[in-house]
Amino acid sequence: MTNNEFESSDSIRTARPLVHARTVTFDGPLHLERGGRLPSVTVAYETYGELNDDRSNAVLICHALSGDSHVARHDESDDPGWWDIAVGPGKPIDTDRYYVICANVLGGCRGTTGPNSINPETGRAYGPDFPLITIGDIVNLQQRLIATLGIKRLLAVIGGSLGGHMALTWATRYPEQVAGTAAIATSPRLTSQALAFDVVGRNAILQDSDYQGGRYYDQGPGPRVGLAIARMLGHITYLSREAMMEKFDADRFRPREVATQFETKFSVGSYLAYQGDRFGERFDANSYITLSMAMDLFDLGGTQEQLAESLRPARCRWLVISYTSDWLFPPFQSQQIVDALLVTNQSVSYCNVVSNCGHDAFLLPDDLPSYGTLVSGFLANLNGGDTDASDSGTVRIRKPTSIFHDPQRLDYHMMADLIPEGASVLDLGCGNGVLLSLLRERDHARLMGIELDELAVVECVRRGLDVVQADLNQGLANFADGQFDVVLLSQTLQTVIDVQTVIREMLRVGKRGIVSFPNLGYHKLRDQLAQRGRAPLVALGGGSRWYETHNVRFLTIADFEEFCRDHAITIHETVALDTETGDRISEDPNRNADLAIVVLSH
Repeated sequence: MTNNEFESSDSIRTARPLVHARTVTFDGPLHLERGGRLPSVTVAYETYGELNDDRSNAVLICHALSGDSHVARHDESDDPGWWDIAVGPGKPIDTDRYYVICANVLGGCRGTTGPNSINPETGRAYGPDFPLITIGDIVNLQQRLIATLGIKRLLAVIGGSLGGHMALTWATRYPEQVAGTAAIATSPRLTSQALAFDVVGRNAILQDSDYQGGRYYDQGPGPRVGLAIARMLGHITYLSREAMMEKFDADRFRPREVATQFETKFSVGSYLAYQGDRFGERFDANSYITLSMAMDLFDLGGTQEQLAESLRPARCRWLVISYTSDWLFPPFQSQQIVDALLVTNQSVSYCNVVSNCGHDAFLLPDDLPSYGTLVSGFLANLNGGDTDASDSGTVRIRKPTSIFHDPQRLDYHMMADLIPEGASVLDLGCGNGVLLSLLRERDHARLMGIELDELAVVECVRRGLDVVQADLNQGLANFADGQFDVVLLSQTLQTVIDVQTVIREMLRVGKRGIVSFPNLGYHKLRDQLAQRGRAPLVALGGGSRWYETHNVRFLTIADFEEFCRDHAITIHETVALDTETGDRISEDPNRNADLAIVVLSH
């Protein structure tokens, strides 16, 4: 986080005119989902980059509650946009590759029809007469805009927070018009805690004496106090405890000087007062009420079954990103989305990015290396895989010197040869996706990985693979019985805490399981311990010492065979290898092989 006390995701936003915004007006009534109607609707939008000849590179970005169409600057003379760090030439959402569209939402106050717009039937601003709208209404209007631009199918819809609700709605309401959906820091519905903050914020506006029943446009500044308090509450929810401690703890009794009517005895108070007062310069209180209510009404289901049914119509690939310190849209809600997508057998990648920035993390540069790479890799592979593929994951076949030191592991090729042609495959502990990348070249029906390490997940997505961040020790409850033909566990068994659960679950989800592991019974490792009295250098990915290793299990081929007998697991085939020579071992493999690959089933 920056140490500028007043720095926030709002810092670059102003009330200045959006000089690059264009508008389109749809005449005739727009009928709304909750029964209201609008006689006509104008949409303000901005575009970046060029639409290609077959109109296949269009990316729609959906903004959060207080955003607008100005997602990024158009040139050096332009004001920065609200997501300048992510959108532009050479940036994660690369406007040299993609035709980027961002529209101010229905109900907004920055050019699209909203409460501060003139009602053509009365000649006055709608004010409180603006009808109740839903996220569905917002998306339906966006779809009309996209159709007007001559785009039949979007390469991707990307949105965070409220924008994530729109992205989810696009994927399910217009499944044939979306190739990919990136849902960032969002949820299937708000938690009751998040709803409570919105309720208090709206009440602060409604009870401001200057609200005047919502008809304040010709009556002075309007409910600036109520709107500022609503925004202060919002900023509390956008930050994490860690971010607040970093920004304010060191000088909590030395607030910045701010011209405000709000309390500023503490540094955090001067920050909130500053943010609240600035917000009233560019945002309309009636729009805040309208859009926060639309967000609060959004509900894809309170149970996994309901959520799965809501998401079932989607036909796109998915990227879901959450942030560890986000308590407004907490990670468990993103996990609910991912679990529902897994239940419906959809292609999804998920990463819970480690961050101290709270909900605002997706708007800040702190964690851009992770979430920016996730988004850019996801888009590039939707667009035909034209990402930087200098190490694209293709495994070069060469003779290894040792399985414990060679990243191009021989067991990958052996395991690949054991998998039936066209089989669907789930790789548990997939690492950075090298094995899955090898399998992709063999035209398997479906490939997916599970991986706990964030950097490995980011690399997998960059390679165009579907991978979900998860802890194998927690099981695979959201996968169906027999959902995959083959489940792999490649040199991960020795790092697993709950071996029985992991093996049981892999054989439930897969019709067959294939496990590889280093054999501690190998004669050179025995000699190292027995003759030299030194712990063998056995480790995933390369010879770590005993105090650096990720291994918690040290097993032999004989140990694993006994485990299978004890648990009524059928061993169909065992491939024992001496990886130093590249030979398959048939004579006394427990002594003469340093690696085993075992094909299993119940």
